[in-house]
Amino acid sequence: MQKQSYTKIHNNILSWYQQHGRITLPWRNTQSSYEIYLSEIMLQQTQVKTVLERFYFPFLEKFPSFKAVADAPIDDVLKAWEGLGYYTRARNLHKTAKITKGELPRSTEALEKLAGIGKSTAHAIACFAFNEPLPIMDANVKRILHRFFAIKKRNDKALWNTAYELFDKNNAYIYNQTMMDIGSLICTHKNPNCEVCPFESLCQGKETPLLYPEKNVKKTKPIRERFMIIYHHQNGYLMQQNSTKLLGGLWAFVQEENFDAHAENITKLGEFTHHYTHFRLDAKVLFIHQKMKNKTYFSLTQIENLALSGADRKALELLKAYLK
Repeated sequence: MQKQSYTKIHNNILSWYQQHGRITLPWRNTQSSYEIYLSEIMLQQTQVKTVLERFYFPFLEKFPSFKAVADAPIDDVLKAWEGLGYYTRARNLHKTAKITKGELPRSTEALEKLAGIGKSTAHAIACFAFNEPLPIMDANVKRILHRFFAIKKRNDKALWNTAYELFDKNNAYIYNQTMMDIGSLICTHKNPNCEVCPFESLCQGKETPLLYPEKNVKKTKPIRERFMIIYHHQNGYLMQQNSTKLLGGLWAFVQEENFDAHAENITKLGEFTHHYTHFRLDAKVLFIHQKMKNKTYFSLTQIENLALSGADRKALELLKAYLK
């Protein structure tokens, strides 16, 4: 494909962004590396609407600077992240804030050495905060590249080569923002609107866009059946801090795979299902009056101020309904 062809595409992109780009997004109206980094990691697994409506502004209100994140206890950061899920992101954010003492480095090499910052996130921070002419490759951009070049196989290393090939280094900021917008609004996963796409004239996959990239083989989620046990003593309820990779740092009720749920002092509060990325949790919630040695009990008010997983929030709601 000739250079002139890319020039036409680049002009189409610039024109499209001026008319349809999401220029009012708050992280597009700042050069704060912290605010841009925060938006990048929040958006990794979460839709723009959800981040805007529920998480981005409250988090910045709680932690107005990256230094504030560095100075805060991890419990406070996890609490502010509660409900957003994928808590590794919050732990990495806190770890990075502490390591950098609240000031992100400018080079992509240094950024990529930090916890949770991959190549695309490093490029996004460098481009949007420090005006470095570098391409990005989030999920939306990947989809465009797969279709534009008609590449079926998922291979990030090869795809980065195409990202650089198509990249408009003279208008890097707008190019990258437009790529994300087109991937989100036009070149969508299920119903791409090829007729209005700025890439349509040269897109090699436009006749059969849903073939690109090849589908991942969906695996059936395994089911984990667990008892969630709420131990009660005086005015408190036993909580323990999670140490697993998935939910590390969050507070939780006791979970057991096997438990005698038929003893006389046990009350069954209910059941629920909770979906994680790689498995489904089927939980039976039990209430027991019992003091456990060397364990910490919290009042309901204290529990409300702890960072809990979605599953433990569901168990807490069953407890509150029982206590009414």
